[in-house]
Amino acid sequence: MTERDDYLGRIGTLIRDARQHSGLTQAQLAAELRTSQSAVNRIEKGQQNLTLDMLARIGSALDSEIVSVGTSGPSHLRVKGGTTLKGAIDVKSSKNAGVALLCASLLNTGTTVLRKVARIEEVNRLLEVLDSIGVKTRWLNEHNDLELVVPEKLDLAGMDAAAARRTRSIIMFLGPLMHRVPEFELPYAGGCDLGTRTVEPHMTALRPFGLKVVATDGSYHASAAQGTGPERPIVLTERGDTVTENALLAAARYDGVTVIRNASSNYMVQDLCFFLEKLGVRIEGIGTTTLRVHGEPDIRTDVDYAPSEDPIEAMSLIAAAIVTKSSITVCRVPIEFMEIELAVLEEMGFVYERSAEYMAENGQTRLVDITTHPSQLRAPIDKIHPMPFPGLNIDNLPFFAVIAATADGQTMLHDWVYENRAIYLTELNKLGARVKLMDPHRVLIEGPTHWSGAELVCPPALRPAVVILLAMLAAKGTSVLRSVYVINRGYEDLATRLNALGAEIETFRDI
Repeated sequence: MTERDDYLGRIGTLIRDARQHSGLTQAQLAAELRTSQSAVNRIEKGQQNLTLDMLARIGSALDSEIVSVGTSGPSHLRVKGGTTLKGAIDVKSSKNAGVALLCASLLNTGTTVLRKVARIEEVNRLLEVLDSIGVKTRWLNEHNDLELVVPEKLDLAGMDAAAARRTRSIIMFLGPLMHRVPEFELPYAGGCDLGTRTVEPHMTALRPFGLKVVATDGSYHASAAQGTGPERPIVLTERGDTVTENALLAAARYDGVTVIRNASSNYMVQDLCFFLEKLGVRIEGIGTTTLRVHGEPDIRTDVDYAPSEDPIEAMSLIAAAIVTKSSITVCRVPIEFMEIELAVLEEMGFVYERSAEYMAENGQTRLVDITTHPSQLRAPIDKIHPMPFPGLNIDNLPFFAVIAATADGQTMLHDWVYENRAIYLTELNKLGARVKLMDPHRVLIEGPTHWSGAELVCPPALRPAVVILLAMLAAKGTSVLRSVYVINRGYEDLATRLNALGAEIETFRDI
């Protein structure tokens, strides 16, 4: 096939999808265009040359912008469902640990090397911000090893505000930057649309270090009384992951001992602790809710660290196997952070095998390989709800929506943390599920589901978006998931990697 034929084929597929989305037959579109049905058929098969005038007429008839300049528009996924997955797949390194370590690199004026960093959009945005303030960053090889060299003086005035606003992780710059400059400004954080998330819990953690933040139009204006430290233990008002990380980042260069109570002990917090220890910071209580941090005021060291694997991606892959009734092996699963999820799945009838444990490259995190088997699931007796680690992870809760939809009986999910994320799970109804919204935090799911293909726009929250994609894998026929940037924020090459297991997912853009 020539490049020209491929181009015409892509245009034809796009026109076919837009026509079907508009509810028109080929004959009806032909009448709109004042041409023949056979001509429309040839266009959709990529067998017809098209003038710009014809493309414009087609776009008008279908109320679709068929022609756009460049390839900067949103990317979409076309999913041929009903396939069975097979083979083995490695879990990638943790997204949330990776972004925390990028922020933590600002503590160190030596060279930081991070191994196998997930090349996701969230990381890309943070690297754009770091580059803009003078940090030298470069990918070292095809294994996604990343080198960062932080200068003595940062160019905070040159910060890429557009990139900063596209990631909520930018809020974790507060902890490291307060040690470097007395005053600085950060754009408001962005990221997933999960409801009102204020900076106040972070301020509870950082005020004892002398940080003051004033929120103005679009920016946080921060000032720090350097050398100030907590006079008594810091008690976090919420056991949040990023809040704990910010407290750790502030404590890391404080010349004294900081006690953090009600700290998160989740996977990304532990990875950050292990990394800080490599920088010379001594931390007692890793894995518990009380951390005792012995700060190191001057950190200039060359450090090499490999963040551990991502338990949320592991759950995504296991869920993909469950809903497609497939047997696959998910390798390098961080079992310490998956035990509750697997216990709930076992109660529902999930059948799987677990390998012996082995160590992650960080020398701390325990990994296993999990082989799934097609299972007849039943609804659990109790509702499924998240809890801080070691409970069921809040980010894994949405995957139980698509899993519960395949099970016999009624399952209630209670997402008490976010005030509107549960609403997005009702999008599964467009694919044949029966998901009833009880209130902004609870959904009732009736299974089993006879999935059928549909076209949906990606929800603005990462995990519900992936849940929709997994349901499409199980749905008969062809589905389209539009504007999948939010998935690319948290997953690296997810469609390609699922295709390697036998899925049929095509990435495309509006031409």
